[in-house]
Amino acid sequence: MLKEDELAKLRKVGEISGAARELGMSLCEAGVKLYDVAQEVEGYIREHGCGLSFPCNISRNEVAAHYTPSCNDETRFEIGDVVKIDCGGMLDGFIGDTAGTVEVGTRNYTDLIESAKRARDTVAEFIGAGIPINEIGAAIEGSVKRDGFKVVENLCGHQIDRWNLHAGFSVAPYDNGDNTMLEAGMTVAIEPFATNGGGYVDNGKHGNIVILTRDKPSGNPKADEFVTYVKEEFPDSPFCARSCDFPDAEKWVKLLMRKGILSGFNELVEINGGMVAQFEHTFYIAGKRGEITTGP
Repeated sequence: MLKEDELAKLRKVGEISGAARELGMSLCEAGVKLYDVAQEVEGYIREHGCGLSFPCNISRNEVAAHYTPSCNDETRFEIGDVVKIDCGGMLDGFIGDTAGTVEVGTRNYTDLIESAKRARDTVAEFIGAGIPINEIGAAIEGSVKRDGFKVVENLCGHQIDRWNLHAGFSVAPYDNGDNTMLEAGMTVAIEPFATNGGGYVDNGKHGNIVILTRDKPSGNPKADEFVTYVKEEFPDSPFCARSCDFPDAEKWVKLLMRKGILSGFNELVEINGGMVAQFEHTFYIAGKRGEITTGP
């Protein structure tokens, strides 16, 4: 169980992350740059005293996850886009991880979007200590299937530990037979993805998100300075050049990827090109009922 001061930090970072998510969703309008929305979301998190647990993901339509705008990205939202805003803050190692979906200027995918949200909220009604994680998956899949859609089977919720966004077990969005039970004191992210496509994602192009995987000299003193900056600013966390307050960050990211010091994340794309919607909350398992930390 977390101590009171630790729980206060988890609640604070969750509240800030949730507010940043809502801000990002409110800014998704036709003609607006994805870059500007990502900067606003991350700026909000930082202005309220938190670091970033990962870059703000802004994934559209058949792209389910792992895209963030690059430093010079001119991409703008278009009417009909189905936009996933996935963001998270970090406060003294405690993490808020949250996401929501909005449709730009149309209402063609309202049912799909509501299905992902309903699945998340269904889990919120019963999640708590003693609940097997396969029951959570069964509830997610059952809810989405009743709406006439499919879950994205290879995108899962996950346990969260201090300083570690993806820790311990995963929570599949279907009954995979894993009867591991949630325990009091755990933190877990529940993030159903619903689609009108095939129900799986595959790797697409590089999504501008990287992580430090090998801490070794690069042979370039300035690049090594950048690595030192990254270790201080993004300890064990994914990041992107856009989020770095370091000169020529994009240049150093590219160099360090070529040298195998940084590894990149690819976009995750629905296999049949189907639209994808996502909603996510972080829960603290305080007892028989889990507490949503990333509300509203």
